Amino acid sequence: MTETSSTPSRRRAAPMKPDQRRAMIVAAALPLVVEYGASVSTAKIARAAGIGEGTIFRAFADKDALLAACMAEAVRPDDTVAHLESIALDQPLAARLTEAAEVMHGYMARMGAVAGALAPAGRLERPAASPSGTDRRSPDREAGLAAPRAALAALFEPDQDALRLAPERLADAFQLMLMSAGRPGAPDPLTTQELVDLFLNGALTTPEEAR
Repeated sequence: MTETSSTPSRRRAAPMKPDQRRAMIVAAALPLVVEYGASVSTAKIARAAGIGEGTIFRAFADKDALLAACMAEAVRPDDTVAHLESIALDQPLAARLTEAAEVMHGYMARMGAVAGALAPAGRLERPAASPSGTDRRSPDREAGLAAPRAALAALFEPDQDALRLAPERLADAFQLMLMSAGRPGAPDPLTTQELVDLFLNGALTTPEEAR
């Protein structure tokens, strides 16, 4: 009679799908790109991801493709939009915008950190000029800002009857204000509360018509 072992056999974990493996590698690479810039070695990234270096080149054509994927991930707005959409609409508008500003600051800081790390090595492609030579916005960057802008507009909608402009226009202006206030090296930057108060109430302590 054959004895059967009481020790359960170990089941090998299912292999990652290619998209999952690429996402795992990018997640490991992002903080290293911010720290070391484009000079970070694929060996260092492989160690951080717990994989062999060859696995990186089975997932990405070359190091430039990996760096491009890191920039694309930094620009990707999915998590930011989810946070904006989770903001409670039953609180005052100022509170909604204060929470939204903190979320947007985090998103812009992430984009800026990765872009700032890659730009000195010339690893960021500059957008081609339009025929007029005036439009230099990156399509990827603009696409990354469009979804958060729509989520910001939704935060204005509960107060639509009291707004001077449409929620979409206010969302665009608020987003631009946050981007300008969050630029690197800005002297004595405004606090989030100051930004929101300035946006909602203007620069004057009393309305001009009342003076």
